[in-house]
Amino acid sequence: MAAKESKLGLVVAGLLLGILMASMDNTIVVTAMGTIVGDLGGLESFVWVVSAYMVAEMAGMPIFGKLSDMYGRKGFFVFGLILFMIGSALCGTAETITQLSIYRAIQGIGGGALVPIAFTIMFDLFPPEKRGKMGGLFGAVFGLSSIFGPLLGAYITDHISWHWIFYINLPLGILSLVFVSIAYKESPIHKKQQIDWWGAITLIGSVVCLMFALELGGQKYGWNSSIILSLFAGFVVLLLLFLYAETKVKDPIISFAMFRNRLFAGSTLVSLFYGAAFMAATVYIPIFVQGVYGGTATNSGLILLPMMLGSVVTAQTGGFLTTKMSYRNIMFLSGVILIIGFLFLSSISPETSRALLTVYMIVIGLGVGFSFSVLSMAAIHPFGMEQRGSATSTSNFIRSLGMTIGITIFGTIQRNNLNEGLKDAFSGMGQMKGQPFGDSRSLLSEGARNHIPPQILDKITDALSSSIVHTFTWALVPAGIAFLFIFILGKDRLRIITQASSK
Repeated sequence: MAAKESKLGLVVAGLLLGILMASMDNTIVVTAMGTIVGDLGGLESFVWVVSAYMVAEMAGMPIFGKLSDMYGRKGFFVFGLILFMIGSALCGTAETITQLSIYRAIQGIGGGALVPIAFTIMFDLFPPEKRGKMGGLFGAVFGLSSIFGPLLGAYITDHISWHWIFYINLPLGILSLVFVSIAYKESPIHKKQQIDWWGAITLIGSVVCLMFALELGGQKYGWNSSIILSLFAGFVVLLLLFLYAETKVKDPIISFAMFRNRLFAGSTLVSLFYGAAFMAATVYIPIFVQGVYGGTATNSGLILLPMMLGSVVTAQTGGFLTTKMSYRNIMFLSGVILIIGFLFLSSISPETSRALLTVYMIVIGLGVGFSFSVLSMAAIHPFGMEQRGSATSTSNFIRSLGMTIGITIFGTIQRNNLNEGLKDAFSGMGQMKGQPFGDSRSLLSEGARNHIPPQILDKITDALSSSIVHTFTWALVPAGIAFLFIFILGKDRLRIITQASSK
């Protein structure tokens, strides 16, 4: 028994390391983004470093979920680890924003296997009476990654080199690989299915068309240009083909039958809009701190710490409460707190003190933390072992879809608002015509900022601040929609079947 528990502990440790590595990577990159842009340039396209990872991760999730149901979890979890480490090593060698975005996509494919399969293995290994505790633990790792990610990323960026924020994944990945390979013996129960390749291709294609249309429209090309109109047309056509394909294939990539279950449908839709709203905070708070307040990556890393501590608290609390309260009631509390947090963020300005911004971040963290554990558990709740991989991957896929589309839309809103603000601020100044702030490095590089005249720097920071606050205001839209979908969840909660109750 002791040996069995020891092996189980190694499996859990390996899974947690895999989740930590995949989820920490995004927070490390976001924290270091100002410095990366200061080194490589490309402020106008930095969101692709984040979105390329999420698009690739999103593409891999439903495919790996079905493959794990068909052929077992272990092999595909190990494959995801190896691919993620290869992508990490390549990212450390990137010399341009474009290269970094491509290498991040390789990372993302690996990440598409790690998180959903890890949660599914946890549900396979533990009985219902332990799933609340383990779900809270796994959810808390997302929060912990959001603490260690910014701190580790800030320290490495300031004292070593931003390249090492990617290399740090290699030792973590090797440990996870060893633990899972040695200790995990999975159940032979699998369900033979067909991979819905047409569904995967058309859905990812439609999302990519939409992202490029939103990213390029109004910047490199006019909104009424043939290229942008073609991209929007491609989005619509591919989306319609996807919906048609899903009604014809035997095992669709996104099973509409699963959405007939009220709990699964509700939790997945809430995840979609939570993901979109949360990305606005995680991406633009560090840019606000480094671009408006000024300073190094450490400043932006530390300012995220209270937000992530809040998310850890409620991720763990949410897992515990699933046996005491319904998923709906827990998420109702979460939604109220999240909306209040974004109302606070939509009121900040360059004069806002860091202490007050810290309070606002704590509120956001408390609001979103519940979703890390509660929504994942709610999505799996209605299904048996042979469908858990698909349920988990579909839920995570939808959340990633929300994050991907959200960061693209918010990136477009912020960029266009910034450009308009700069044009207004520098109207009449011929030398600032075109791109008022000159090289994008000047906004986020502390050394370059020191050479900008104070009156010019004030105009730049005011425009940047206004554009980010405008983005936070728009983030209230997905937060509000998510709150409405919470009411779909019903009264289900995690039920513990005891010896006495089963007689």
